[in-house]
Amino acid sequence: MPAVLTEDFIYEILSVVEEIPEGKVASYGQIARLVGRDKNSRLVGRVLSMAEYYGEYPCHRVVNHAGRLAPHFYEQKNLLLEEGVGFKDDVHVDMKKYLWNC
Repeated sequence: MPAVLTEDFIYEILSVVEEIPEGKVASYGQIARLVGRDKNSRLVGRVLSMAEYYGEYPCHRVVNHAGRLAPHFYEQKNLLLEEGVGFKDDVHVDMKKYLWNC
């Protein structure tokens, strides 16, 4: 299936993001798999970068596969710390402990 960005696909991604529990994180690839688009993790990232136009979603709970924070999302770390998410270092979430097991 081609990587087409439709309103339905946007809301499908955001509905998965909305399900990530407080104190847990998911990866872009994990979300792509959950919506049946295994190869579209970058598209998931693009959708999350525009999520503010669609409502309030806990996008701060999404990191890359290694637990790395989004480079220009400066509030992300503090938001995760407030939820009790732990880090291995300054920019990597401890994925073994905080990955959402969905």
